[in-house]
Amino acid sequence: MIVAIDGPSGAGKSTVAKAVAKELGFSCLDTGAMYRSIAWRALQDGVALDDEEGLGAIARTYDIAFGHVEGDPVPRRVFIGDDEVTDAIRTAEIDRAVSPVSAVPAVRAALLDQQRRIGNAGNYVVEGRDIGTVVFPDAAVKVFLTASDEERAHRRVRQNVDRGIGSIDYEEVLADLRRRDEADASRETAPLRAAEDAVQMDSTGRYIEEVIEDICALAREAQS
Repeated sequence: MIVAIDGPSGAGKSTVAKAVAKELGFSCLDTGAMYRSIAWRALQDGVALDDEEGLGAIARTYDIAFGHVEGDPVPRRVFIGDDEVTDAIRTAEIDRAVSPVSAVPAVRAALLDQQRRIGNAGNYVVEGRDIGTVVFPDAAVKVFLTASDEERAHRRVRQNVDRGIGSIDYEEVLADLRRRDEADASRETAPLRAAEDAVQMDSTGRYIEEVIEDICALAREAQS
């Protein structure tokens, strides 16, 4: 069974997906980490972010894997090839690089195969931007999670402070979120949008526990 959670950057998808997976006993797949890993590899290799052929070659060459702690459905480590990039992909530099990378059709095609192979291996909560529309269009549960620009920016700043990674300048983070929203929604390949049959949830001003419980209720209903 697949629970698909889509939405813009900073809407809380990752936090919610991990909690839902734990509550349901599912595994969790963060597709955004996969695109971030390709962006990291490109920057390390000096591949230009507008070099579609070079970016596609990276995505076809490297497998992206997730490290788990026994008994925990939520992955704790991210690898591209032999390199662990768990922290390296959560920087402001990668925040800016991931949109042009994820817009490349060859990158999306290569990662689509990896995402489906992982997700089809069991019960998964999968979060991203095109999960319910492209990756798993037949997902049993589809949620499009949003929040106001301002709330998403405040959340991202708090997250960056807690991790000690990324910008903690509110105006910079807000501008980056809006820039990424525009890039994700306007790209030709798999643009960010809600699936027609997705349940739309706005988490602005809501306790995260409420959102988690709402999604778990949808999943339990789909299982019954």
